[in-house]
Amino acid sequence: MVDWDEPGAHEVADGVFRVPLRLPNDGLHAVNVYAMETGEGLALVDGGWRTSTGLEELSSALASVGHDVTSIHDIYVTHVHRDHYTLAVELRRHFGTRVHLGRDEAPGLHELLEIATNVPITALRQLRRSGEEDLAAVVRVMTESEEFDADGWEKPDSWLDPGELAVGTRTLDAVATPGHTKGHLVYHDLDARILFSGDHLLPTITPSIGFELGDWELPLANYLSSLESTLARPDALLLPAHGAPGRTAHARATELLEHHDLRLAATVRVLDELGEVVAGRVARALTWTRRHRRFDELDSFNQMIATCETIAHLDVLVDRGQAQVQDDPDGALFSLV
Repeated sequence: MVDWDEPGAHEVADGVFRVPLRLPNDGLHAVNVYAMETGEGLALVDGGWRTSTGLEELSSALASVGHDVTSIHDIYVTHVHRDHYTLAVELRRHFGTRVHLGRDEAPGLHELLEIATNVPITALRQLRRSGEEDLAAVVRVMTESEEFDADGWEKPDSWLDPGELAVGTRTLDAVATPGHTKGHLVYHDLDARILFSGDHLLPTITPSIGFELGDWELPLANYLSSLESTLARPDALLLPAHGAPGRTAHARATELLEHHDLRLAATVRVLDELGEVVAGRVARALTWTRRHRRFDELDSFNQMIATCETIAHLDVLVDRGQAQVQDDPDGALFSLV
């Protein structure tokens, strides 16, 4: 059986090819870029990461199925993370390809262009709110040392609102799915019964929540609502940004809702056991990943992700009236009502 990240162009629907592009030093291994034949050339869903080999990998994969990167006329990006966006900017620079991005990604992209750094400012703020000042300092030093790729970041040609998009002979429905980021869009081809899900629905892992610049606005509550809205739409073959296709959108959305119900229940149990406590303590009492790893087994970056996910769950419990929060200079204190 071929691994999902095997290089090449893999046909997943009539005239739709999945192209995995390698991710450097990343546990996700690759990002799926989807190339659609449109009758006018090719359109992509997501552009990939601007790496030293990204453009060459994309060009080689498309050539293997009789296409050329110069025929890509539009790229519809699901969200503004660098593994989805920055190669799209490179393609525009070389070939004049048009780049499209959800309008609600604008504040985060504008802030990134202003600060010009890889430091996850919003996540660090949540770490401090979680009583994890030391972890925040470690992550800041680690991300400050990364070279910022200024050439990978520019504004798109257009900011997209939810609704129908005419893409050559195809029609895509751009659907707002905030949670992973505020402006995350999925693209639903109703006629072909396929859903380009970006990082909204991933087949084997749970997407990180609210990992972006800007205000922290109940990202988990938004994500759960987005999962519910996915179930309200016609079902479709899931075409994820990371991992293999083959599952249905409804099946995976249902599993993710059940997963977060279990995590919320586990968070309640920890609060019941520990009493009034900062989110960092709760994160350390929970287990992580499908392998149920302890918090101290995670690297610093994933400890940050885990802590931010924990405080997102705690914020939902407060919003639902199951918990309460007391602001404190050393970290917000959460307890059951």
